[in-house]
Amino acid sequence: MTDAPIAAATAQILNAERNPAQKPVVKTFFDEATFTASHVVHDPETKAAAVVDSVLDYDAASGRTCYDSAQKIVEYVRAEGLKVEWQLETHAHADHLSAAPWLQEQIGGKLGIGADIIRVQEVFGKIFNAGTRFARDGSQFDHLFRDGDQFQIGNLKATALHVPGHTPADMAFVIGDAAFIGDTLFMPDYGTARADFPGGDARMLFRSIRRLLTLPEQTRLFLCHDYKAPGRTEFAWETTVGAERAHNVHVHDGVAEEDFVSMRTKRDSTLSLPNLIMPSVQINMRGGHMPEPEENGVSYIKIPVNKL
Repeated sequence: MTDAPIAAATAQILNAERNPAQKPVVKTFFDEATFTASHVVHDPETKAAAVVDSVLDYDAASGRTCYDSAQKIVEYVRAEGLKVEWQLETHAHADHLSAAPWLQEQIGGKLGIGADIIRVQEVFGKIFNAGTRFARDGSQFDHLFRDGDQFQIGNLKATALHVPGHTPADMAFVIGDAAFIGDTLFMPDYGTARADFPGGDARMLFRSIRRLLTLPEQTRLFLCHDYKAPGRTEFAWETTVGAERAHNVHVHDGVAEEDFVSMRTKRDSTLSLPNLIMPSVQINMRGGHMPEPEENGVSYIKIPVNKL
């Protein structure tokens, strides 16, 4: 049975190989505090652009936010004369807060995420006892992408691929010959994302990764995180399908599904939760907005005791 979304993305990538106008320009901003790579991708002809996985700076000790990281994106967009059409989230991140609403105010763009965000909202809405005023229908976002959805960024063709496993709602966005794959894969020397968050599934993650790795070998892959594997001194966030298939330490060609699931499950059992999971998920499931202020005008982030 043909995987129509992958076939469409493959045709798009091969077309970009033949037509340089379909190759997007990508500028990455790395936030070392959260090890997050945010990407600005744009059409070189029309200057239309998208921001992928932005970061809102957050100090956990004080509960204060600032926009230093996001401001760098604003300055780049304005300096290059870009027209932002999309603020894209590959998933509801558990390790950093999204700056998408603030960036929308500054430089525009519709906020998009995978349609299965409603599953994340349902699960974490209960965990954080968000109450009936918290909508669990994805309405905090401007657009909910489904597997195979096609869209444009200027003249660039783009395809959305549903790649669950790390969370139920993970999406990869293939734009021209570049794929922005969130937390599915890391650099080949570091491996793959964890799959032990509520709604995560190691078997599903393996299948999503292998699906991504059927894209042409020359496909540029842009990652959401890097932690520098032992022996590597520089952060990195760009690789290719071919490099991942040949060298990924967890999921290179020849690794069996059962072996991956066993490895990933054992490894995940040793990991601590991300430092910012409590604020991040509460904000990101709301599309980057803070919880509604209480009667004193202050927003509060909840920490469930002995729940996660």
